[in-house]
Amino acid sequence: MNVLNIVAFVAFATSTFTRSTDPIIPQIATAFSVDPGTVALLATAFALPYAAIQPVLGALADMFNKTRLMTGCLLVLVLASVVAAFAPNIELLFAMRVVSGIASGGVFPIALAVVGDNVPLAQRQVALGRLLGAAMIGNLLGASGAGAVADLFGWRGVFVATALVGFVVLVVAVIGLRRLPDRAPGRFDLSTLGPNYRAIFGNPEAKWCFGVVFVEAMLVFGLFPHVANLLAAAGEERASIAGLVIAGFGLGALGYTLVVSRVLLLISPRRLTVAGGMVMCLCFMALALRLSWPYEFVSFLLLGFGMYFMHGFIQVASTELAPAARGSALALHSMAFYFGQAVGPVVYGHGFTDIGVGATLIAGGIGLAVTGVVTAMTLRRADMAAT
Repeated sequence: MNVLNIVAFVAFATSTFTRSTDPIIPQIATAFSVDPGTVALLATAFALPYAAIQPVLGALADMFNKTRLMTGCLLVLVLASVVAAFAPNIELLFAMRVVSGIASGGVFPIALAVVGDNVPLAQRQVALGRLLGAAMIGNLLGASGAGAVADLFGWRGVFVATALVGFVVLVVAVIGLRRLPDRAPGRFDLSTLGPNYRAIFGNPEAKWCFGVVFVEAMLVFGLFPHVANLLAAAGEERASIAGLVIAGFGLGALGYTLVVSRVLLLISPRRLTVAGGMVMCLCFMALALRLSWPYEFVSFLLLGFGMYFMHGFIQVASTELAPAARGSALALHSMAFYFGQAVGPVVYGHGFTDIGVGATLIAGGIGLAVTGVVTAMTLRRADMAAT
């Protein structure tokens, strides 16, 4: 099997873990008699350690074999999901989401670095788009599948299912990647840390690259853990419907991966980024109307398209911040991305309480439109590289 296909399978499996708790927040809250707003912070418990561990794992990826580190982290992720399935209390469940976040931090960012190491720059946005497609299918099935499994077998069945998926892909990855050559020197050398990070932050685009991806993730993904609670407040309590609505985002992102190569022939990446911000803004305005769930599904589907119009551009820029320290650069990119996801649920929670759901969603949409414009204005090199 092609190496990039195997890496895509690993990205797929990891992504099923990421959004799997979003549709089952109300079920977990009921099972442990905990406020749903508190349980929604399971997303933060995953995202915050994912972000915090990135500088360490990124440096290790540049020192050691990337694929071995990636499969080792996938093993930890599978074991944490098994423990979560049998958690007797909310505290252990939160702890396992923390462990899962740390382990996931060593999978997808390193997968991006493997693509960066093996695909020429001119073809990289398309290759990254395909890797992203695998991840989005994982998100899609992780959300919709989690809702369906929870309705049939309860929330614990969700963690069993994700563990099984992860184990199967782990076996495939260990067998398929064992002979892949790696550019890392294969030794622990702290002396490389300083030069690597100086090279990254010596690039003036670094602060914009990491800043805009933080805001993007905060405004988009911060909403996801609240979807099930918002639907329940509107009278729709089925976890499968919450999962379906969230899966609309993954479906839209998957659509992006199928059309990105053709779209880039018609419009520059920079203009596509601005268009993505505007599309996301319109989607948030539609969500602010609080229509029935089929309309929200469509909004999330278009949101997935719009976000990755912007995000693909940022990813390409991140791969070129410091090619000799690509693992570290992409780890910092993921750190900013997941710090945004960690902060987002808290921001939306306060916003919904303080100024209302509609006003908060409108503010989020405006923020995304502005972010699209700022991204296009500041990240010039990715535009030149893609063209």
